[in-house]
Amino acid sequence: MANVEKLITENLDTWSSAIKAKSSAGRGGGKKQELYGIKRLRELILELAVRGLLVAQDPNEEPASELLNRAAKEKEILIKGGEIKRKKVQPEIDEHEKPFSLPSGWAWIRLSEAGHDWGQKKPDSNFTYIDVGSINKEHGLVRDPDVLSPKKAPSRARKIVKKGTVIYSTVRPYLLNIAVVSESFSPEPIASTAFAIIHPFQGILAPFIYRYLRSPTFINYVESCQTGIAYPAINDKQFFSGVLPIPPLAEQHRIVAKVDELMALCDRLEQQQEDSLRTHDTLVQTLLGAVTAASKRGQFAQAWKRIESNFDTLFTTESSIDQLKQTILQLAVMGKLVEQDPEDEPAGSFLNQIAEKNINKKALPKPKRTPYTVPESWEWSTSGYIGEIKLGRQRSPKDHNGPNMVPYLRVANVHDNRLALSDVKEMNFTPDEQKIFRLKAGDILLNEGQSRELVGRPALYREEIPGCCFQNTLLRLRVHEGVYPEYALLYFRSCLYSGRFQKAVKQTTNMAHLSAGRLSPIEFPLPPLAEQHRIVAKVDELMALCDQLEASLATAQATQLNLADSLVEAAIH
Repeated sequence: MANVEKLITENLDTWSSAIKAKSSAGRGGGKKQELYGIKRLRELILELAVRGLLVAQDPNEEPASELLNRAAKEKEILIKGGEIKRKKVQPEIDEHEKPFSLPSGWAWIRLSEAGHDWGQKKPDSNFTYIDVGSINKEHGLVRDPDVLSPKKAPSRARKIVKKGTVIYSTVRPYLLNIAVVSESFSPEPIASTAFAIIHPFQGILAPFIYRYLRSPTFINYVESCQTGIAYPAINDKQFFSGVLPIPPLAEQHRIVAKVDELMALCDRLEQQQEDSLRTHDTLVQTLLGAVTAASKRGQFAQAWKRIESNFDTLFTTESSIDQLKQTILQLAVMGKLVEQDPEDEPAGSFLNQIAEKNINKKALPKPKRTPYTVPESWEWSTSGYIGEIKLGRQRSPKDHNGPNMVPYLRVANVHDNRLALSDVKEMNFTPDEQKIFRLKAGDILLNEGQSRELVGRPALYREEIPGCCFQNTLLRLRVHEGVYPEYALLYFRSCLYSGRFQKAVKQTTNMAHLSAGRLSPIEFPLPPLAEQHRIVAKVDELMALCDQLEASLATAQATQLNLADSLVEAAIH
């Protein structure tokens, strides 16, 4: 077993550094990290344990066949005493049902032979109710179950359990809601019918059964026979038909102790890695925040130099690269990303031209808030002033057919900074409606209704589908002359990440709405037109570098994940 210890301890860097990104909505650190290597190490420990590869065998120990003989006698005594009922005899275990070979002294049995249940009853007095929500699955314990009266008893409260009983949730088994009832609850504990119940016979340890039920071998068995997609489950018959390897009793004790010891090591590794990632994330946030907050050119240069000198160590995670991208957008719309040119025509000239051409806009609107100071040649305006905002056309069932079917875009087509056009529907728009709702190259589309973190998600239409219109789940901003659509897109992307859109929306039960009336007054920092073009070019250049960082990171992560998987495979086979 020294090789197992060596495998684990000599590859701690691999177990710790194999990290997989878990994508989720949100800003900044929303993309959480899964400590994949440590997860695989936990699985390996359990798999080695149940295969007899984790601790040494002792040929002098009583073989499992003897303790199973005693278990059979105990079962008969309980049946004769009326404490349990005789169950239908399970068929012999075929060779093809055995997932691996066992060490000498071990034996295969079905789970139904490992123990018994205590029957069922309808609660007739106050009772301790154990349901899935009572399970602390990380520690395999029942924690803080409710005490209920018979009147408040759910219809599922039926299965009797006692101290030492193993309970396994057969509903959504992938959640691994498994536990050992480790204490004598008062009043009498009764479990939900969502659990399969095993009270082990003497000589078969509940902690060993618990660890086997969490092993990859048993998980694979469950996945092979569960039914249902959204709400998968297995029934008691399928559960108890599963096979269980039984070691000698003394070896069961050694296995449980060694698993606990190694799982504690995994806990420490996990905590160290989480602390390291948290510290790294804080450092990135602090340094990027200092760049954004720098009010003077000298301060900005100094703050950026600190980042440049530590670039290779700072941006080593998907979360940190995502934060860098957001910072680039923020610096761009604050006027800190490129130099100002005194020869550029100031933004105020363009706003005056807009006022002259649009008789309905008699005065330049000033935003109610200006979140930061912009360069002297810039002007603060509003989103509704620098362009025309239009809500798309409402859809009705009668529009699915008609003489004027044209493609149209909806929320599903608008992603952050891109249009997804693999699934574009058609709708009947009259010729007059087409004039109103037809998209032109340079139009910016924003999600009008979405989940709170995604509402306002923008993309630029570049006339990928000529003659395309848009639905009322989207807002269209068509910028006026003097505003570069690509720059406006950058600003709205920064609003999405900064939470500015979230502050402006109207929240309903299931969705947030960014109406034209709520988008229009949102402040808009407008640079000179020439500077808008320089900003967009610089952002494109820096985003390309970020993409290179992400590609390198993905390659390195894939290597680490493959290495972790290879170590697991080599250890088992």
